[in-house]
Parts: sequence; structure tokens; C-alpha cells
Amino acid sequence: MAATSDAPRFDGILFDAGGIFVVPDPVATAIAIAPFGGSTDTSVLVRCHYAGMEALDAVAGKRTDASIDKITWDVYRNAYVRTAGVAEHDVERASRAMRRLFSPYYWRFPMLESVAALGLLHYRKIPIGVVSNASGQIEATLNNLCICQVGAGAGVPVRIVTDSHVIGHAKPDPRIFRDAIAALDLPPDRIAYVGDSFVNDVGGARAAGLVPLLYDPFDDHAGYDCERIASLHELLEFVA
Repeated sequence: MAATSDAPRFDGILFDAGGIFVVPDPVATAIAIAPFGGSTDTSVLVRCHYAGMEALDAVAGKRTDASIDKITWDVYRNAYVRTAGVAEHDVERASRAMRRLFSPYYWRFPMLESVAALGLLHYRKIPIGVVSNASGQIEATLNNLCICQVGAGAGVPVRIVTDSHVIGHAKPDPRIFRDAIAALDLPPDRIAYVGDSFVNDVGGARAAGLVPLLYDPFDDHAGYDCERIASLHELLEFVA
């Protein structure tokens, strides 16, 4: 996990959205996979997301065109339902049932501990923003869930919310970060980027000159070559 330091390491922080502030709806997922023996416990199903992300990274990292978006998300769903307790002989059917739920609006369950940490960073006057691979909806989703928005509102104020569909570039392409770096108005090496994918988030942040921190609350990425944090509250140790 990340090492602590007395001196501030970062002057600003950018975040991914999926896996950081929102995860797939566990209520809808429970209904879909329970007939195949999958857990209906919300905390278990939140945990399953991160197992799915590591499975995507493990496959995508072996490709020359490394990006989790270049491979089938069946890899994610299969790992998810296995972690949820689905027996091997039912994995394909449970995964297929979960696939029927997939849309941009499926990613709508708020990670409130992370939102609390985001608020604390705002109160410390740390420039913050969001850079997400999404389908044009993520700014509205975060706003509607009262997680964050650009400027004043019911959620935490942030400088920018960048959506790959709107920008025209997706992580790990470093061009997706350009507007966000400009909005924070800081040198890239003084900005941390927090995401839950090694291939997309760590790879993209490195390419953009940012400092990547992999959000890994269940230690799924223990063997990966990157700095990891288990909670966004750890970021408070790295800022003024």
C-alpha cells in the first residue's frame, strides 16, 4: 500500500468515476444472479466489482493494444459472479443474466465513503476533478447522485468532470487528461490520478505525466507494479 510522508506530495487530485464514486447497482445485480446462487449482500457485490476489474487488467495487460475497453466485459462479469459465490457450472448463465443489465445507467450505486473523502479534500481547498471513460452520462450521474458537480450544488464542488465520449479520447490515451490538467492549473507531476484499473488508469496517468494511485480496497492488485491505496481517506496524508 501507499507509503506516508510528512511533506505534501500532491497539489491536486483527479479521480476516475467508476469504481471510485459509483459501482454497478448491487440491487439489480442481486436480482439477476440470485437464481444461480449469487450473493444478494450489497457489501459482497460491491467487493465483486474490484475482482472483476482485476480480471480485466490481467487479460488486457497481455495485449499489445492494452486497454480494458478492447476486450469483452464477459471477463469482468465472469469474475464478478464467481466472487459472488456462483458455482462454476452456473457462471456462464449468471454472467449472461448480468450482461442484460449493462448500460451506462447501471453504474449508479454511490460509494459514500469515497464521497466523504472527496468532501474533506474540497474543504482543504485541494483542486479536484473527475476524468472518466464513460458514454456521455457521467457528469449528470454524479450530479444526480449528489456526489459532485462543477461549481456549487448538492454534491462536492469540483473543477471539471471529463467524459471520454464528450472529449473524444479514452484512457489509457493521455489526451483525455489535457482539459483536466488545464482546469487544475498545476504541473502534471504534482497531480495524483486515482482509478481502479491498472491498464486504463495507471497506464493512462503515467502516459500523461500524472502520478497514478490505484484504488485497490480488497488487495486484488497486490502483484502489480504501482502504488495502491485502500481508501480515498489515505489521500489526506498526501496533501497540505
